[in-house]
Parts: sequence; structure tokens; C-alpha cells
Amino acid sequence: MSMRFVRSHDVEIATEAFVDSAHPPVLLIMGGMASMLWWRERFCRQLAERGRFVIRYDQRDTGLSTKYPPGRPGYAFDDAVDDVIRVLDCYGISAAHVVGMSLGGMVGQAAALKHPERVRSLTAISSSPIGMNTSHLPESGRAWMDHMNVEVDWTNRAEAVAYMVEDARLVASTAHPFERAETGAFIERDFDHSDGYLSATNHSILFEISDAWQGRLHEMKVPLLVIHGTADPVFPAEHGAALVAAVNGAKLVEISGGGHELHPADWDEIISTITKHTNTHPND
Repeated sequence: MSMRFVRSHDVEIATEAFVDSAHPPVLLIMGGMASMLWWRERFCRQLAERGRFVIRYDQRDTGLSTKYPPGRPGYAFDDAVDDVIRVLDCYGISAAHVVGMSLGGMVGQAAALKHPERVRSLTAISSSPIGMNTSHLPESGRAWMDHMNVEVDWTNRAEAVAYMVEDARLVASTAHPFERAETGAFIERDFDHSDGYLSATNHSILFEISDAWQGRLHEMKVPLLVIHGTADPVFPAEHGAALVAAVNGAKLVEISGGGHELHPADWDEIISTITKHTNTHPND
């Protein structure tokens, strides 16, 4: 595992790579307010052991990447899309398989549309389609939405960690037990890695996706795999199905009882599915 910083103008993006760069590259994009650590190291190593050059990175306002004053992010959704290409350029990668979780899956959709020559394939996990009216799809679960409205002192480490642990519990799988102690220890590490979550609240801006993406999903030529938990309370499973329906040739894999997370008990299925998807396309 090695760390590298992408530097472009006044932006720094922290990245980590796993194993041999001679293998087909897979770029992992995590979701809102989540640093690259949410792609757990063991998950990355297991994917790398399947013969993939795995790269994860901290999106702006998370982890060790550039942070902006709360409420004043110096970027928008399209900048997050271009950051995908900045990371690939830093590693000298002409094209990579892209795997995005939640908001990361939305960024991945736009990257596949804007830079199809740079994206070999796309895997969207627990995500929602961009550029289309989703008002007819089920809304997020009430318990999670109520939790999102809780006032949090993000400068208070104990309060912020407790809030994030409860958030993880509310979006967890219904098929596996929630490991509160392990989750709390991990979030404490992530809080310290990120030097807090205050700036990460700026990620709300990334959900303001411009009209430039409206009605464009049918244009996607990149092979698309959608992985979605059947018990996801953030983007219910119908969101994944809608994304598949919007893209010609897309494939759907449902994780039974899966929540809005990457539960270790589901890693083997998820990693095997990603490996198969990234093993069927040219130049690999």
C-alpha cells in the first residue's frame, strides 16, 4: 500500500494504491462525508488479490484532501467528476474501471458520460440515477431522515462519533448483526484521519447536480453493473433498478438484506461480482 497526493492548482487529493500497477486499475469513489477509509483496507486488499490495481482516494473535504470552510465549498459536482480524471492522470492511467458507492456512484455515472474514453467500466453500489426525475421512486426511510435532521456539534469528537455510529446503525444490513463497538472504533479512526467532519458537511453541495446531466443516462456506453441492497434505507432498491433500466445492457446484482453499506459478510459476493465485471472488457 502506498500513498500519493494529487496536486492540481490549489487542490490536493490524497490517494492510496494497493498491489501491482501492472494489473487492470480499479478506482474506488466513496460516498458523501466519507473518506477513503470507508473502503476498508481489507476490502481493498481482497479485491487486489483478485488481480486488480486498486486505488482509493479522499474526495475534497474528507480525509487528508483539501478542505474548505463549512458552508463555503470551493467546488461543485462537476469538479468532483473532474477529480476522477485528476487521480487517473496522477497515476498515468489512461482508463480505469470505476467503482462508486452512493454519491460516489453518481460521480462515477457522470465520469462515464463525460469521459467515456477514461472509464473502462462502471460499478455503482447503493446509488441513484443522475439526470432523471426520481420523485416516483421510494423516499429514504423515515428513521434515517429524522436522524439527518438532528443538530450536531461537529467540533465535539465524542458527539460527532456517536452521531455517525447511530447513522451507521440506521443504514445497516438487516441480514447481519450491527457491530457497534467495531463501528465506533472505526469511526474514531476516521474522525482522526479526517481531522473532524465539519468540512465534510459541504458534501451536501454535491447533490446539487446541474441540468447538464438531464436525460443523458441513455447515452452511456460504458458497461454498467449496479449492486444494491434490498434493505437500503437511503436509496431504496428501486433506485438501483431505475438506474439499470436507464442504461442499455446494464446488469443488476441485489444483496439480500443489504443496507446502505459494505458489510464484511457481503464482501465476498461484492468483490466476486466486481472482479467478474472488470474481467470481461477489452484491454484487461
